[in-house]
Amino acid sequence: MKPNAMLDSTTANKRAKTTVDKAAADFIRHLRERNASPHTIKAYSRDLSLFAVYAGSRGWKQIDHIAVRGFLSQLYEKGLSKTSVARALAAVRSLYRWLAREGVVEQNPAKLVATPKLPKKLPRVPTIEEMNSVIDGPMPEAAAFPERDRLMLELLYGCGIRNSELTGINLDDIRLSAEAILIRGKGKKERYVPFGDSVKTALAAYLTERQKVLADSGKHSAALLINRRGGRLTTRSVGRIIKKIAVAKGLSPDVHPHTLRHAFGTHMLEEGADLRAIQELLGHERLATTQRYTQLSMKHVLQVYDQTHPRAK
Repeated sequence: MKPNAMLDSTTANKRAKTTVDKAAADFIRHLRERNASPHTIKAYSRDLSLFAVYAGSRGWKQIDHIAVRGFLSQLYEKGLSKTSVARALAAVRSLYRWLAREGVVEQNPAKLVATPKLPKKLPRVPTIEEMNSVIDGPMPEAAAFPERDRLMLELLYGCGIRNSELTGINLDDIRLSAEAILIRGKGKKERYVPFGDSVKTALAAYLTERQKVLADSGKHSAALLINRRGGRLTTRSVGRIIKKIAVAKGLSPDVHPHTLRHAFGTHMLEEGADLRAIQELLGHERLATTQRYTQLSMKHVLQVYDQTHPRAK
């Protein structure tokens, strides 16, 4: 470690705990008790730590919307992107909302600060034909473990699950007779997601190879998806594998596991599925999130209008 870095670290550790520090620690503890996503807790901890350093010894009455704007300006000066600054503002707003409920503050100055304008560019979703071309037919040479990789594609697109949910599946979570999988989502919430014949076929082919890998490695694993050494597959590995296969099959290099989740929702909606059913399958708390993920297509909107509005008939 460089001497300056060590000095900075020591100084940070010696810094006396301020009003904001203590409140932020209590708020993060509250989020953990509410089973908030580990990603949210990690991001909010980092953002609120920066806010505490910026606020210094100031009390709540001394922190107004101008001070919050100053905090965001400092983040921009440090080279943070608009997305990161927007997330930091969201963390501060959430902290103030919680403090208001606890009776610590009366106002939320962060509400008076405008959120940085983010580009409203949604990722392009592959068409149904493109998805079929990726999954059907032989896996490309880029697939190091073809049976497993096909199953990954089938589960991500066929069930609409998140990357972290995919890697978290254990063999015991598969309910073959019910044709459903127990999925552990955000905030440790559990849901059952159905699967069809394509997943069942891919699963049968993979389980045979999985047993061979475990026998060769001399390991035992509870994980459904494993690597060639018998260990549980990581989300980073899934992202790399999906991108490699997508590119080999002629899709954009922008394709990642979440793209297949978007495709799942969008294609179900276009084929006439009920939005609330899709919400349940995706594991979204709010319907508004589902609407954003599924990117309501004009084709679907016009179809619904033609079928339901009395003046359209």
